[in-house]
Amino acid sequence: MLKCNGERLWDSLMQMAKVGPTEKGGNCRLALSEEDRAGRELFVRWCRDLGMSIRLDPIGNLFARLPGCNDALPPVVMGSHLDTQPKGGRFDGIYGVLAGLEVVRSLKDAGIATERALEIAVWTNEEGARFTPAMLGSAVFTGDLPLERALAIRDADGISVAEALERTGQAGALPLGREFDAYFEAHIEQGPILEDAGLPVGVVTGGQAICWLDIEVQGIPAHAGTTPMPLRRDALFGVGEMITALEQLSRDFAPKGLVTVGQLNIARSSRNTIPGRVAFTLDLRHHLDDEIAAMEASARDLIAAIAARRGLEVKLERHWLSPATPFDPACIAAVRNAVEGLDYPHQDIVSGAGHDAIHLARHCPTTMVFIPCVGGLSHNEAEDALPDDVSKGCDVLLNAVLSRADRTS
Repeated sequence: MLKCNGERLWDSLMQMAKVGPTEKGGNCRLALSEEDRAGRELFVRWCRDLGMSIRLDPIGNLFARLPGCNDALPPVVMGSHLDTQPKGGRFDGIYGVLAGLEVVRSLKDAGIATERALEIAVWTNEEGARFTPAMLGSAVFTGDLPLERALAIRDADGISVAEALERTGQAGALPLGREFDAYFEAHIEQGPILEDAGLPVGVVTGGQAICWLDIEVQGIPAHAGTTPMPLRRDALFGVGEMITALEQLSRDFAPKGLVTVGQLNIARSSRNTIPGRVAFTLDLRHHLDDEIAAMEASARDLIAAIAARRGLEVKLERHWLSPATPFDPACIAAVRNAVEGLDYPHQDIVSGAGHDAIHLARHCPTTMVFIPCVGGLSHNEAEDALPDDVSKGCDVLLNAVLSRADRTS
């Protein structure tokens, strides 16, 4: 089994971390910003040093290509993203891109030419921190989001995706939806499971279902000092009871069911006014589609019941639904064969977060490789990973990709 140059990979990660650094050791490279462009330029320079060609598609997805022995065959693609959260870390997404780069470097070192071309993808706006939705570039590539609609999306400053692409020179003409033989994405877990188990590698079997709901609760705003408690229709106290009930809902679907209220807004809030309208978001997750459907139905019922009892009106809309996504058995087997051949401790794991691989799984055979992150922490400047885990995950990616790329049919 081949092994990568772990020191070189770590050095590349630390060099990339110097682009858009934050005060507490993290990174800020918002999608299609000048910092994002600078990070891409550093990556491109490294790729061109290896003789790789660089191409962009109309949504700014960047592809570095190493020719194979038979370029008529569809390529095997690795990748992730280089954009970050406003106060993000050094590994989320970046690891997948630079692990792909290290795979190519290691194959070059070993004098190995694969039958199929290898490509490294840098997907646009995976984080969704600047433009909504997240995973925008891969969604456009796979046809899940129309290009024209994506180009018209604007950030908080009113700048459209189309304008940002033009400003940073990241739009190209490479056709969307090209045929891939397979897609492999290495990533930090972004959770504590592997670290708690003391395992360096996770064989990712798929992504869990995600359901986002938008809820608006309408009561009656009134004076805090003159309205008796029994006569109030307090939207915030109602929402408070709903949130408590939703936490209990997660226990009803334990251990796989996850419930999060991530945003809460009190309209026209004032210290001495009873809240009249409150909006909040609800994020539901589960490994199984039928369970996420049951969670959504239960959430709707309990919210409606609490509102009715308190004399409140509720408007509830589904914002987004991403079904559970199983990954390709052959690609999973390639990863499992690689990790077993390397004799690295590992376990199967389902991705709890959204990734570009979720979109790609509907386009071509796909899987992921997870490594632990320290404390399970991600989307945080303190995000960290251990050099040995970083290296082992890349070793697995290298051997899995090599086995797939040497197929002649």
